[in-house]
Amino acid sequence: MTSKEVKTIKINSETRHPLEPLSIAEIGLAVSVLKKQSDKVTSTTRFVSITLREPPKEKILGKSNEKITREADVVLFNNETNSCYEARILLEDEGHIVSLEHIPNVQPTMTIDEQMECEQAVLRSTEFQELILKHYGIEDVNRVMVDIWSSGYYGEEEERTHRLARPLCFVRSDPTDNGYTHPIEGLRPVVDLNTMEVIRIEIYNHYPIPYVNFNYTSDRIKKFRDDIRPFEIIQPEGPSFQTDGNQVSWQKWSFIVGFTMREGLVLHNLTYDNRSIFYRGALSEMVVPYGDPAEQQARKNAFDCGEYGLGCSTNSLELGCDCLGCIKYFDANMCSSRGDLLVIKNAICLHEEDVGILWKHTDRRLNNPEVRRSRRLVISSIATIENYEYGFFWYLYQDASIHFEVKMTGILSLGAIPPEQKSAYGSIIAPQLFGPYHQHFFNVRLDLAIDGVDNTAYMVDVEADPDDAEYNRFHNAFHINKIRLDTEKQARSHLSLEKSRSWIFENNSTRNAIGQPTGYKLYPGENCMPLSSKNAWWRKRASFVDYHVWVTPFHENEMFGSGNYPNQCQSDIGLHKYTEQDRSIVNRDIVLWYTFGVTHIPRQEDFPVMPVVVCGFTLKPNGFFDINPSSDIPKAIKKIDEACCKN
Repeated sequence: MTSKEVKTIKINSETRHPLEPLSIAEIGLAVSVLKKQSDKVTSTTRFVSITLREPPKEKILGKSNEKITREADVVLFNNETNSCYEARILLEDEGHIVSLEHIPNVQPTMTIDEQMECEQAVLRSTEFQELILKHYGIEDVNRVMVDIWSSGYYGEEEERTHRLARPLCFVRSDPTDNGYTHPIEGLRPVVDLNTMEVIRIEIYNHYPIPYVNFNYTSDRIKKFRDDIRPFEIIQPEGPSFQTDGNQVSWQKWSFIVGFTMREGLVLHNLTYDNRSIFYRGALSEMVVPYGDPAEQQARKNAFDCGEYGLGCSTNSLELGCDCLGCIKYFDANMCSSRGDLLVIKNAICLHEEDVGILWKHTDRRLNNPEVRRSRRLVISSIATIENYEYGFFWYLYQDASIHFEVKMTGILSLGAIPPEQKSAYGSIIAPQLFGPYHQHFFNVRLDLAIDGVDNTAYMVDVEADPDDAEYNRFHNAFHINKIRLDTEKQARSHLSLEKSRSWIFENNSTRNAIGQPTGYKLYPGENCMPLSSKNAWWRKRASFVDYHVWVTPFHENEMFGSGNYPNQCQSDIGLHKYTEQDRSIVNRDIVLWYTFGVTHIPRQEDFPVMPVVVCGFTLKPNGFFDINPSSDIPKAIKKIDEACCKN
């Protein structure tokens, strides 16, 4: 089998797992119930999200004998009254509303429909048409691209009382041109998303539009390299994974693939050899703050989960391009803001990859090299948020390691500058074009369950012994300092390169062969610190960037690093607020929140389309096993490709 979608072996199961995402029929039922049974759903109401209401953990873990029912959580928003509601819907039989609550003074995620309607509102604005003709000579408004950007909150009354967007505008030189290379610098429409009208257009400095064309699509590249030969992934007996609905097993791993309209890809109930590692893992929030203080750029700081919805922005993946090999796809079910049912085909990709050597040793005296190749299982999805693409990849390894990776690509959000000038806050990418300096921060929420739900967190520093210690006459001694984290505030912590800092999460009620608690260790990857002041408006609603590591006791209502409604939020409602309670986290059901990021100083080579930039983290067993759990991997059968060897 070369690169193609495969039908995998089925695990025997009579019913769907209760953590599997809502079916399209269940979403349709939730919409129907609300339209029929609630007077809050009118012609001006939007369905912001419909998501599985995950059953109580004690029911899933078998600690309660109560019946598990299928329910949906729905976020509604009425444009006419500027009102948000949360509904809970029972999805059994004909369905009914369990509860419906008004949530005052919040702005939920902007829907995909609103993003498209916002663009049309700007394009049909007479004032906008007149200004682009007057200042830039643009006669054909249909060549203009309008990217919705959230308004944020900067202390203005209208940001507290209206649902707003501040789009950025670009213009194509022809119908298929890369419009992002032609920013309309100096005009910033402000749109009321409730009325879908431009309420004003802010005018800043007028810089000429750069009209040098830089395109990247295959139909616009004049010459391709001609020395690439075919590369095929062949699994003649099919892949090693098995699926039943959204339940997956692969070698000793098992888990459930989940999906929400806000978070996108979710992993549930991850176990290795029937031993639990985490109960739920997902990206809780991300933010992209820009560092240029100019009026046109200063308000750019996108919360892509809470303001835009990563799930709603998920791509339909293509075989042989986004994913290579023997593939299993999972669709994503959702609805439009008016309740029309939508399915993103091939939203999540499942496949195996060879990743080189897993382990090797050659005993020179016996001349018997032992080597095992490493294979990993990949669960991935990709979202497009206007100009940027974000790939989210979970990697499961045969040695029980877990790696989470974000791959950033797409197109830089560019600005224009006058000819022959430079910017102190961005890189010159092309004549009259600059890429503003910016950062990307991601927060992943991991509901840990190391051999069970009662876990304890430790921070581990590696420290040098005193140089003048009598025993340290070779000046080489160093040791670890393992600190138990007792409360939420104590657990707030940063990476420390000079101390090789890491974090271990243990279950003190289970022991390995040498009497130590079983555990997993967090190995941080590339990271950075926020460069904006704590007084920056965006940081007031993004407390998750204040520390790299947070640990909280599990609470079913604490799901997002920036809180439930960060869009136009006036203050922190996320991790800082959660952890101010300073609850105990010793031998508790704990949640790890890890924040990581990249400081992006754009290069010319990032243009016109950006090669992937990667960041992430790793979890590895630490005393979870008595020996290397991958020692039982069989030797690979040696095969010689005669056609390749001839070269």
